[in-house]
Amino acid sequence: MMMFSAHVAFTLAWRNLWRNYRRTLIMLFAICLGVWAMIFMTALSRGMVDGMVQDGIRNLPGHVQVHHPDYLDDPSVVNSFAEPDARFLEALQAPEVTGWAMRVKVPAVISSERDTRGITLLGVDAKSELQISFDQQDMVAGEFLHEGNSRGVVIGAKLVEKLETRLGKRIVIMTQDPDNNIVDRGFVISGVYRSDIPGYEELYVYADRRLVQLMLAIEQQISEIAITGTDYRDNTRLKEAISASAAANLQVQTWKERDKYLATMVDVMDGFILVWIIVIFLALSFGLINTLIMAVFERVREIGLMRALGMRGSSVLLIILLESLLLLLLGLAVGNAIALVSIFLIKDGIDVSAVAEGMAMFGAGTVLYPVLKLSDLVLANVVVIILGLLTCLYPAWRASRYDPIVALNKH
Repeated sequence: MMMFSAHVAFTLAWRNLWRNYRRTLIMLFAICLGVWAMIFMTALSRGMVDGMVQDGIRNLPGHVQVHHPDYLDDPSVVNSFAEPDARFLEALQAPEVTGWAMRVKVPAVISSERDTRGITLLGVDAKSELQISFDQQDMVAGEFLHEGNSRGVVIGAKLVEKLETRLGKRIVIMTQDPDNNIVDRGFVISGVYRSDIPGYEELYVYADRRLVQLMLAIEQQISEIAITGTDYRDNTRLKEAISASAAANLQVQTWKERDKYLATMVDVMDGFILVWIIVIFLALSFGLINTLIMAVFERVREIGLMRALGMRGSSVLLIILLESLLLLLLGLAVGNAIALVSIFLIKDGIDVSAVAEGMAMFGAGTVLYPVLKLSDLVLANVVVIILGLLTCLYPAWRASRYDPIVALNKH
């Protein structure tokens, strides 16, 4: 009986792998390209979805929101609630809370000398807003609200264009008070901002919260409280802590409950990545199985000789599978390295402003940052190895079934 060991199997598999080195190199190139595509495109897709979610959260909603129960159905000033009391304020200082802001948020109309537009008027506290949603770097002219400039408003660059106005010009904002009376007030444009999502620039106008409360005659009343936590993906504990301290008649919701579209995108992403990896591998598998079948056909007489010398069919099966595994591992090693380098080179983001309008339709910004999760990297490697070995079972099984007499007489 032919003596057989793991070392012998490995040696034979490695030698056979490089017997036809041209074919092996071509197959390695295909595996490397496939692995790179899996990981690189997964990182870009993950980055786009994460960017959409984080931009969506950063542009006002926060991780958890508190509203009057009827506010979401009728976002008018009537559906306001009292500013947080001492018990609620204590909950907002909990360790899981990284920032919070209270706002007056009502539909309004803004008028310049040239045009009139519908907007959402946001009465905010500048310091709190800068902590959780507004980025000072978004300002392209003037400055954001501050205590010494309570009569100024900050509007989006797109809205400035639509109104045909500019920084320092006077505008008038009109809305309704709780008695359904039209109230208006003149403001001066003290700042102009840009958003990663251009649609926001035409919608949101920022003003001082106390001034808006005075204008609407709703002192000590607000429309919402937005709270951010440590992890935007899991807000369960944060919601429970806020709900326990908020008044019983208030509605507390996470961003996933508020924005079903973004929540669905996050949930679908994991399934999409698995499908994407499998599809890429299926394209690779045809080349892989063809390579191994051809390698088996070239070695029919050699396999027949080993079988005649006493090698078991299971040992032949093991050698072919080892050969396949080595090919897969080499391809994975090089493919992973190239993918990691590619992602590192674009870690500062890819400018997609050329298709900004299309990206804005999906709620994505103009810069796409790759996001590589360890779980995605592991998933890609595991799927390639498992499906690769399953793909190679047929040629390996076929080789192990050769009759020694018939194989030795093959020409």
